[in-house]
Amino acid sequence: MSKRYSIGEFAKRIGRSPQTIRRWETEGKLQAKRLPSGHRYFDESDVRLMLGGAPKTRDVVVYCRVSSAGQKDDLASQVRAMETYCLGAGIAVDEWIQEIGGGMNFKRKRFLALIDRIQRGEVRLLLIAHKDRLMRFGFDLFAHMAEENGCEITVVNQEAYSPEQEMVEDLMAIVQTFSCRLYGMRKYQQQIKEDFAEMPIHQPKDRCE
Repeated sequence: MSKRYSIGEFAKRIGRSPQTIRRWETEGKLQAKRLPSGHRYFDESDVRLMLGGAPKTRDVVVYCRVSSAGQKDDLASQVRAMETYCLGAGIAVDEWIQEIGGGMNFKRKRFLALIDRIQRGEVRLLLIAHKDRLMRFGFDLFAHMAEENGCEITVVNQEAYSPEQEMVEDLMAIVQTFSCRLYGMRKYQQQIKEDFAEMPIHQPKDRCE
């Protein structure tokens, strides 16, 4: 878990006075996080933000994804559902990210750009319809990275936007990948056997000769 600082500790960490921190909060230049008890705190992402320049606001981002271009209607429905959720929850969204790409493809351009922004401390809240809209595997690792950088993730858990067909396709991709690796290993092992079979075997000379 990322280290938490009280206002006094945070002020000392960035070389400012507690009064300055409170003034920045009042002016809306800085926003403290809150524990369930209501106590305010800051973390390392806030420190990096302050030491990197002038106080900045951090964005609320909604990320929506489908696997293929043929699912554009599903993507539009996913966006509308998230709009309804955010409106009902009173959440003001700064940016909507829509992307087409497989859940096991970790080289999606907008996905990577989102990771970079979270690591820079520029995103304070990320909303997704379902965990696998972000990625098929490794969500817990992503969530830990986000938390370390002061980003909260809200998973709405709308199962309707986690298509079963996509899961089947992703599982087939996994099977194909491992099948290719297994075939490669067997081919490699066979080649080793053939190479050793062709090597001349030198019998040691009898020392008594």
